[in-house]
Amino acid sequence: MAAIFSHLTSLRSPDAASFSSLSSSGIHSSRFSGVFAPSPITFPATSQRVSCQATSRAASPPSSVNVNASQKDFLHISDFDKSTLLNILDRAKEVKALIKSGERTYLPFKGKTMAMIFAKPSMRTRVSFETGFNLLGGHAIYLGPDDIQMGKREETRDIARVLSRYNDIIMARVFAHQDILDLAKYATVPVINGLTDYNHPCQIMADALTIIEHVGQLEGTKVVYIGDGNNIVHSWLLLASVIPFHFICACPKGFEPDQETVKKAQGAGVSKIEITNDPKEAVRGADVVYSDVWASMGQKEEAAQRRQVFQGFQVDEELMKIAGQKAYFMHCLPAERGVEVTNGVVEAPNSIVFPQAENRMHAQNAIMLHAMGL
Repeated sequence: MAAIFSHLTSLRSPDAASFSSLSSSGIHSSRFSGVFAPSPITFPATSQRVSCQATSRAASPPSSVNVNASQKDFLHISDFDKSTLLNILDRAKEVKALIKSGERTYLPFKGKTMAMIFAKPSMRTRVSFETGFNLLGGHAIYLGPDDIQMGKREETRDIARVLSRYNDIIMARVFAHQDILDLAKYATVPVINGLTDYNHPCQIMADALTIIEHVGQLEGTKVVYIGDGNNIVHSWLLLASVIPFHFICACPKGFEPDQETVKKAQGAGVSKIEITNDPKEAVRGADVVYSDVWASMGQKEEAAQRRQVFQGFQVDEELMKIAGQKAYFMHCLPAERGVEVTNGVVEAPNSIVFPQAENRMHAQNAIMLHAMGL
């Protein structure tokens, strides 16, 4: 903490664009360089299995990642190299420490506005983005499903151009992944992916920050996801294509993640990646056991059928015992207690779901600082 307060004088200076790394961060110390090394990955069409209250509406086949030559946006974790991602996580820890200390003179977003497009509702996404932007001096504008009706009442390319003239940054939580790509293509300000049917990069950055805080590091850890191979899994796979760790997705047959995304992540040769149908074998020696709802928004009509198919994939006290005493439990929330996870696991001492939820705000603050070059 002393290291944080040592920079308060420089933080009050308007040209302070970076922080020195915390000695306890558990990640590499370096200045916030903003170096990009995007790989020209073309993402396949997504399946209808989505997470964190996403809809089951099928997404349009997304085009290439490199839709915007300026590379100013945060659309996929794999658009960035390892150094950049670790720098963002470093920045998140430091800005979090400032906020938690009560420091309120660091206001990099002062005089700036953010348009928040919500094609679907979300408590955590709205509150974490709006509160975080406000705490750092900015003003966020909520645009709900009825405010825009993107692609229906007005074309996405027109919305992107108009909002760019009013705002300094755009965050969007949308259905089809192509919508976020189109926003980024036509916007002249940074676009942040708040969730699509294909991926959820802000959530996984918050998860990575949480693992660093509790395990001590992300590299070399074993993360085991139990449940549906959805957009959360896709983002974990994309992270594993950049930062080395052991990732296992244990899911029922027929509910595996997108094969092309798995193939590309494994082909990167960075992490050990496994897809299995055996949750008990998967969790042995895990540092983190991760779960998500079995039926998301738009899939509730499938809930009863999914509960039958997913029998044996509930994270309960027995499964956590197999994982071992050192294993933490994580969940992106909202959770259906008694379905994909027991109440006892959520409330156990090794459950870090609420620090994980809090870190959405801190990770997103760092992402926005990076995207805006602040």
